[in-house]
Amino acid sequence: MSVSGKYYAAAITSLSFISPAYAQAPQTEKNVSMKMVLMIMDGTLEQCSKDGYKVSVVIVDKAGNVAGSVRGDGTNPHTMEFARLKAYTARTRGQTSLEVMKLMEKPENSWIKQIPNVVGIGGGVPIKAGNEVIGAVGVSGAPAGEKDEVCANAGIAKVADSLK
Repeated sequence: MSVSGKYYAAAITSLSFISPAYAQAPQTEKNVSMKMVLMIMDGTLEQCSKDGYKVSVVIVDKAGNVAGSVRGDGTNPHTMEFARLKAYTARTRGQTSLEVMKLMEKPENSWIKQIPNVVGIGGGVPIKAGNEVIGAVGVSGAPAGEKDEVCANAGIAKVADSLK
């Protein structure tokens, strides 16, 4: 038997010990639902509108993919993409994009800037079911990231009972 044949036989033998039940069990995970996305977007826009801000809102799911987005009336062209980046940052890091901004200010955390699509400005907030991050909200268009974040938190508050 050749060397490559021996490796192949060893690999097949080791795989035979894996229980068939594990291979067949479906993966279960928590994620944002469409109804949740719509409610969060509504609550976010409601708060920002009340505060006099024209914003865009993007919600990403557990995998960081866009689950829903809305471009508010009168918003600037860049707000949709910037809201997506803020949401992606919050999902990827499991913390607000404002917290990421503060981390990036420290020289020892300069490596964070190397993560693709991660931005350091407020407006991105993770959506958590208990301690598990299941998505994130990104808001862009208010005069400062801190104000965007207030709106995002108001949106999440609309679904807080279902996240417990």
